[in-house]
Amino acid sequence: MSRERERRAWRAAVAMFTIIPVPATDLDGATAARAVLWLPAVGLLLALPAAASLLAIEAAGASGPRRLLAATAAIAVLAVLTGGLHLDGLADTADGLASRRPREEALAIMRRGDVGPMGAAALLLVLLLQVTSLAVLPGPAGAAALAAAAVTGRVAVVAATGPGAAAARPDGFGALVTGTTTTTPARAAAGSALLVAVTAAGWLAGGPALAARAAAAAAAGLLAAAVLGRAARRKLGGVTGDVFGAMIEVAAAVTLIVLAVSG
Repeated sequence: MSRERERRAWRAAVAMFTIIPVPATDLDGATAARAVLWLPAVGLLLALPAAASLLAIEAAGASGPRRLLAATAAIAVLAVLTGGLHLDGLADTADGLASRRPREEALAIMRRGDVGPMGAAALLLVLLLQVTSLAVLPGPAGAAALAAAAVTGRVAVVAATGPGAAAARPDGFGALVTGTTTTTPARAAAGSALLVAVTAAGWLAGGPALAARAAAAAAAGLLAAAVLGRAARRKLGGVTGDVFGAMIEVAAAVTLIVLAVSG
């Protein structure tokens, strides 16, 4: 029964956060809560084709323009495979948090289907930072950085769904999963596994210096997402699915930036 429950949670995570077709799964609160714990694995799954596209384009040459093209293609693959879900959340969150309106009006702005000036600016800047940072990291280093960034953003969401977290409104994905990751070991395991994995990968690829860079980058990404989540709670009274999407994109960008500038 437990194994079947995990399979349902995995299918739910893939169905909710990607465009990959999977068998339909009934989504109740318990399944959604387990699906959130699968988010880092979903990030790794999505990073594989994105990293493959980056390496394929760079295989014919590693000039500056080609590396920029490869980085752009890799980030585009991630966006396509998620159906633009997290980018939409980033734009909506930026519009809501920057609106200088009361809580209810800010939430209403986030519900609208259009993108305001702050949302457009956030999309442009975050994507530019992701692409240009990734372009600084050549070949296998870039592929590994992309995977680390994709997983870090999703670990940040796992961390944000623990006890004490509040939903900004009573409906939507945020209300379904906020506060549901009640076991501290589950959230601690996700963060610890991330830091151990990136540190070990960095050590094997370049020794202690690269291991320290990788750990610092992942920690910075998690911190950036936590700061964004805190800002959302102050402004909106809690988090929403859009805020989770924004956390994923911001954490990924910060992870890539730290890796790029610390080299």
